[in-house]
Amino acid sequence: MPRTSPAVALDALVAGNTRFVSGAPQHPNQDAARRTELAPGQDPFAVILGCSDSRLAAEIIFDQGLGDLFVVRTAGHVLGTEVLGSVEYATSVLGARLVVVLGHDSCGAVAAARAAVEDGFAAGGFVRDIVERVTPSILAARTAGLTTDTDIIDEHIRHTVDLMLERSRLLSDQVASGDVAIVGLGYALTEGNARVVTTHGDVHAETADAGAGLSAS
Repeated sequence: MPRTSPAVALDALVAGNTRFVSGAPQHPNQDAARRTELAPGQDPFAVILGCSDSRLAAEIIFDQGLGDLFVVRTAGHVLGTEVLGSVEYATSVLGARLVVVLGHDSCGAVAAARAAVEDGFAAGGFVRDIVERVTPSILAARTAGLTTDTDIIDEHIRHTVDLMLERSRLLSDQVASGDVAIVGLGYALTEGNARVVTTHGDVHAETADAGAGLSAS
């Protein structure tokens, strides 16, 4: 796939999600020839930080194949140094032009953080660390008067994108120079479509409306 800009990468995700939503996926780059082609190395066109939820498989919902996407997944797409390092590796070493933070409705991590804030429910073990990392998004949503699941999920997606830019000088510099763009997407489990929640960098916003699957909020 030709990749001349972050917008081209987003266009590929737009097209793939449209195929997935319509029930006509092409399952590209999933054959033996592609496997052999990739053996010497990889050059994914996008890196996706998504939630670990089993219903949120990026290669499926964007109808991509082997070597197309560099995927990092954590519960609630929470950020740690290992996540930031993985994303930076994808953009600076592998040449990915687009970074996507992929959230979704009915997110268990967000629900747990809401329960902790609203009901005082304390998660155990290392789950508590995930809840604590999501909690700032819940508090910000409350301060803004946001109450619906969609609005709170969107706030958490925006918070993750902002935190990524705040913590990674490399990524912020890449976005400022136009080499990379970061997009926050919210995925609807039932409908299968992903919608744009926030963008940083030049992704030609009008293309985000081009597909029936991926749409601007």
